[in-house]
Amino acid sequence: MQHDIHVRVPRIPISYVCVLAQRVQLPRRVARQYPSYGLYLYGEGAYAQESRGLKLTGAPVLFLPGNAGSYKQARSLGSVALRKAENLDRRIHMNVFTIDFNEELVALYGGSLRRQTQFLHESIKAILRLYKDRPDPPTGVVLVGHSMGGVVARALFALARFNPRLVSLIITQASPHQAPVLSLDPYILEFYSRVRHRWATSAEELRNVSVLSVGGGYLDFQVRSGLTALSCPIDDLNKMSVVATAVPRSWVSTDHISIVWCKELVLATVRAFFDLIEPETGQFTESPEKRMSVLNYHFFRHPVLKPGGAQDDPITFSGLCLCAHFVVECELQREESLTVSVQVHIPDSIIKVNLFVFLQVYQAFRITITSHCKTTKDRLPSVYRLRVPWFHEDSFDTASIPSVSEIYSMLHSSSPDNASSALLQLHTAPNCQYKVSIRTSFPKVLGQILRFCGPVLPVYSAVVLLLMIRTQLSSIKRSGHPVGIQEGMSKSLQLHILELPILLLLLLLRSEWPRLVSPLLCVLGASIAFWGSTVLRVFVSFLSFFLAPLHR
Repeated sequence: MQHDIHVRVPRIPISYVCVLAQRVQLPRRVARQYPSYGLYLYGEGAYAQESRGLKLTGAPVLFLPGNAGSYKQARSLGSVALRKAENLDRRIHMNVFTIDFNEELVALYGGSLRRQTQFLHESIKAILRLYKDRPDPPTGVVLVGHSMGGVVARALFALARFNPRLVSLIITQASPHQAPVLSLDPYILEFYSRVRHRWATSAEELRNVSVLSVGGGYLDFQVRSGLTALSCPIDDLNKMSVVATAVPRSWVSTDHISIVWCKELVLATVRAFFDLIEPETGQFTESPEKRMSVLNYHFFRHPVLKPGGAQDDPITFSGLCLCAHFVVECELQREESLTVSVQVHIPDSIIKVNLFVFLQVYQAFRITITSHCKTTKDRLPSVYRLRVPWFHEDSFDTASIPSVSEIYSMLHSSSPDNASSALLQLHTAPNCQYKVSIRTSFPKVLGQILRFCGPVLPVYSAVVLLLMIRTQLSSIKRSGHPVGIQEGMSKSLQLHILELPILLLLLLLRSEWPRLVSPLLCVLGASIAFWGSTVLRVFVSFLSFFLAPLHR
């Protein structure tokens, strides 16, 4: 006999997230003038349904995508902000807007940068009109710009009719503020010049505008972090630059795109925004002092400190101590090795090693740290920190005990005065032995040269190719036969011949001439030209071999 057995399976609840980017209607004049651009309000789930009528009560935040960026990249910021507001029962919340720039390639063609800036101005005015019926309407909008979007955000203040009170806080992510990554047309150079001139000549007028620039670090191969630094007076504390490796609770590098949705950075940004919202009005604070205090807390200081609190005092070697053996082998010192006994405060200590000549971006070192302890039970890992005093680009590494750790130390920016030096801090454990070896890493030195001088490398290759073609034509005119590629390359690779045309081309492109590494770039450019022409010759030979029977 067969029996049908019916088992009731409990239904597992499944959560669905309905993401809705609602388009904000702009005035007809603006819509006709910028038909390919758009302004959207981010929403998901029940919040998206509630905001259909655009009756908004939150604090406005506007996200700006970068080169070829999508307005949908605002999802990370908007989603985390919405969940943060739900945890607070929506007593305070944010309305996250985003702009569709039609994914334009503004990093390659600067003609659209001014149009994007003007549309951003119109979008800010349209956003503020949505709050005009509120008892306490916002007076400005907070901007978050990724890549070239951050440059466009700062360019707002260069517009003739822009009111600086409309924007009091800008956070940029991997934005090249110093100079464009590639200078391919005069429009982008003129755009940067106008923005730089505005912020330089109106420093006092724009002193209350808070700007935070976050660089991605060494994993960002598109925009090196040295370009993300802000040029501002030393006494202007409202302009800050930091690399992602130095942000508390982040401490890692990000590539150019993932900096938008890096969880630790998004959380730091959202937490800072909520701390900046006044509970009484539900809008962002207008106090520059509070803005800087909150941003310092979330992006620079130790996370256990409260906003406005004082930094912890440095560890002093006093009281009950143990003796640790600490050995430094450093080619920066005249001595081959240096052995010292360090008094280590229980339960841990900070050992500092000054890297006195580590000042320039063309330097790179391999630091090997070997640790040994008598007992390894219940020991916390050691923390190694490379501290750069002139730029917030600190990097952190952790290692278990015992272990052998290799750290590659490189700089994003050179020391401005050649007085301060980088500092290696070792947060160590007691009753342990540490050996630190510091040696130059030539592969990393070459990588630094390519990182900083890579954009001008095609100029060297082009000049070598042109000189080689000139040698070929001269040989044909003289003897009727061209010389070989190797012979033509050897005749072209002469520094006194190369330097003049390279200098003229770089002056036309308004690029900085890396005079110190110019011979090395000449060799690299010649190598690229030689192997490129060799591959092309082999390809043409094979193509001719296969097409010859068809021609017959």
